[in-house]
Amino acid sequence: MNRLFVVNKPIFQTSHSYMGYVKKKYGTKRVGFSGILDPFATGCLIVAIGQYTKLFQYLKKTPKAYSATLWLGAKSDSLDIENILSIQDVKEFTIDEVYRALESIRGEISYYPPKYSAKRINGKRACDLVREGKEVKLKKITSTIYDIHLIHYNHPFIHFEVMVSEGSYIRSFGQIIAEKLGVDATLSSLKRLYEGAFYFDNEKALNPLKYLNIPQNIYIGDINYLKLGRKLSIEYFKNQNNGVYWIDGDDFFSIIEIKEKIVKYRLNRVEKS
Repeated sequence: MNRLFVVNKPIFQTSHSYMGYVKKKYGTKRVGFSGILDPFATGCLIVAIGQYTKLFQYLKKTPKAYSATLWLGAKSDSLDIENILSIQDVKEFTIDEVYRALESIRGEISYYPPKYSAKRINGKRACDLVREGKEVKLKKITSTIYDIHLIHYNHPFIHFEVMVSEGSYIRSFGQIIAEKLGVDATLSSLKRLYEGAFYFDNEKALNPLKYLNIPQNIYIGDINYLKLGRKLSIEYFKNQNNGVYWIDGDDFFSIIEIKEKIVKYRLNRVEKS
């Protein structure tokens, strides 16, 4: 069975452990997901079954949007509610002060990812190294904040929504906003609303061809060559420019790459669901 869909990951479950639910529900062992969510985060998680697990790198998954709550006065090593160190009363801010803090991070921003993250250092996740008591030094990364706006400020909680580029860390953005306000703070809630055109819709099966981030090419040769995975000649393609393309084969599709007039398979004969 091949299937592409979106699940609504619940709070306090890792993205990996939630795949146990998916495997049991759909009676399959071949399951994968894209775009890990922190255990305390909820919301949109793209899941694939069968051959569709090979498609993640070809899907259009940006921009991503999140709703979040920043808890002013709370301090946490992980920048979320899983590792609260202390809670202090802090002064109440004006709406204008909150607006300015949020707006200050709009656009391109360089920052350090959270130590408690899946970011890899020499092959190991930073969060695992921290839990082992090892020192973690992460390099700065750059993200783009396309939009950010205040939903509600009910002291000490700032509720906001943000639309970002792939690979962004919302917990770090919360930390930067707190620094702008001059207080400690941590995220008390985080929900991913969508990734590109992907959003939760009761786990409805999706047609992957509508979500591919690569163009279609037309193969005018013998379709049996595609079916059997035989070597393909550049002369039988409508578009002969370098690039990665998907090819329609009626009841299946393939992904190929053209480079210097040479055609190679990326994925061959992916059955349509």
